[in-house]
Amino acid sequence: MTPLPNTTDLFVIGGGPAGLATAIAARRRGLDVTLADCSVPPIDKACGEGIMPDGLAAARSLGLDLDPSQGHPFRGIRFCDRESAVEAAFPNGHGLGMRRTALHRIMVNRAIDAGVRLAWGVRVTGITPEGVMADDRLVRARWIAGADGGHSPVRRWAGLDACHHESRRFGFRRHYAVAPWSQYMEIHWGDGCQLYITPIASTEVCVVLISRDHRLRLEDALPGFPEVERRLSAAGPSNLQRGGVTASRRLKAVYRGNVALVGDASGSVDAITGAGLCLLFQQSVALAAALEAGDLSLYQAAHRRIGRRPEWMASLMLLLDQRRGLRSRAIRALAGRPNLFAGMLAMHVGELSTTNFLGNGLALGWRMLTL
Repeated sequence: MTPLPNTTDLFVIGGGPAGLATAIAARRRGLDVTLADCSVPPIDKACGEGIMPDGLAAARSLGLDLDPSQGHPFRGIRFCDRESAVEAAFPNGHGLGMRRTALHRIMVNRAIDAGVRLAWGVRVTGITPEGVMADDRLVRARWIAGADGGHSPVRRWAGLDACHHESRRFGFRRHYAVAPWSQYMEIHWGDGCQLYITPIASTEVCVVLISRDHRLRLEDALPGFPEVERRLSAAGPSNLQRGGVTASRRLKAVYRGNVALVGDASGSVDAITGAGLCLLFQQSVALAAALEAGDLSLYQAAHRRIGRRPEWMASLMLLLDQRRGLRSRAIRALAGRPNLFAGMLAMHVGELSTTNFLGNGLALGWRMLTL
C-alpha cells in the first residue's frame, strides 16, 4: 500500500472502475492523483460483465486497450421473448464479455503505470473544504472525486443527494462453466424479470437475473426460461450467487464546490442498458478535462449530455419490462423487420442520430399496428 500524502491535486474516493478511470484520466492531464478505498483488489461487483463497442472505445481513450483474449467477444444483441426472438450485430466492432475482477486488475495496473498513488485498505470518514479525512488525518486536496458507488457517502457529505427521479431493481449474478452457445449477448424477457447471458470465456458464461422483486433468485426464475435452464443444467454454477441493486437515478447536480461525483455515485441508468462501464469511462474523461480547466460546471454539462441517450434507452426498455403485451408485440414486430432492431442497437451504441432513431421508432410503431 502506498502511504497517504499530505497534499494532492485530486483525491479520488473509491477504487472500483469509476475511481480508477477518473484517476487515470486525471493523471493523463498532469494532475497529482491519490486514490483510496477501504477494500483491497481485486474488487468485484454483481454485474452483467459485458462492455459494448462504445464502452471499448471510451476505454481506449484512457489508454485501456482491452484485448479480446482477456475475455470473450460478442458480435451483437439478441432479444428472446417466449416464441419470438430478434438479433442484430453491432454496426461497428464487437462487444467484450470480461469478468469484473479481470477488468479491475487491468485498470489497477494501468493506474500504477500512469503514476496514480493507490492507497488500499484506507478508511475515509469525511470531507472538508480543505481535503479528505482518511485514516483519522487530513489529506489536503484541491479537488475531490466521489466514485464510491450507488450508496455514496461522498454524495451525502457534499449535499448532492437531491434527484429528479429514482427507481430500483435487484440483480443476482452467477457464472456457469459452459461454452457460449451464441455469438450474441442474450436478453431473455420473462414476467417481471430478465435474464442477461454474456459469454465471458470460451468455456464460461455470466448469467444475471434482474427484477423488481428483491426475493427472487436465479434458481427460482430459471424454470420460467426452460431453454436456458436446459443449457445451464449440463454444467451447473461455477461460483456462488452474488447480488446487488441496479438503480435509475438522475441527480439535480453532480458537483458542489471542489467535489464532483462520477460513476454510480453521480446517478445511474438501469443495468438493462448494459451502459454502466461506457458511462463511467466517458464521465471520467469529461471530469479530467473540467479539472484541468478549473471549472466543474463544464463537467456538469458534459455529464448530462453523456447520460441522455442511455436514459432514453433505459426508459424504453423498462416500459417493455412493465408491459408484457406491448413487449410481445414489439419483439414480434422487430423479428419481422430485423433492420429496425439493428437501428435501435446502432442508436444504443452511439452510431445512429436521434433524428434517425425517431424515424426508426415510427416505423416500428406502424409495424406493430399492422401485425
